[in-house]
Amino acid sequence: MPTLEKNGKTYLVDNEGFLLDPNQWDEDWVEIVRESEEIEEMTEDHLEVIQLLRSYQTKHGQPPRVRDFTAVTGFKMKYIYELFPSGPGKGASKMAGLTKPEGCV
Repeated sequence: MPTLEKNGKTYLVDNEGFLLDPNQWDEDWVEIVRESEEIEEMTEDHLEVIQLLRSYQTKHGQPPRVRDFTAVTGFKMKYIYELFPSGPGKGASKMAGLTKPEGCV
C-alpha cells in the first residue's frame, strides 16, 4: 500500500495519492498536497473550499460529484481550477482528504 510522509507522520494513500483514511486528514496533509499542486500560498478561498467539501462528505457520506462542485462551493468552475490547478477532483478533493469523486478522470 503506498504511503506519503510528512513531519514523522505516515499517510496511507491509494495509487493516485488520495487518503485511504479521511481521519488522517490534518494540516500536514494539506501541506503535502499544496506542494504537489505547486500552490504557492493557501488563501481563505482554498480553505473555504476544503471545509465545504469536508462538510459535504460528512453530511452525505461521499464527496460531491465533480459536476456539483459549483453548487457545493459557490465558486465558478474556472475559479476552482485557478485555486487547484489539477482540478476539483484531483486537487481540491485530495487536499480535503476525500476519496476520488465520481466523474473525476
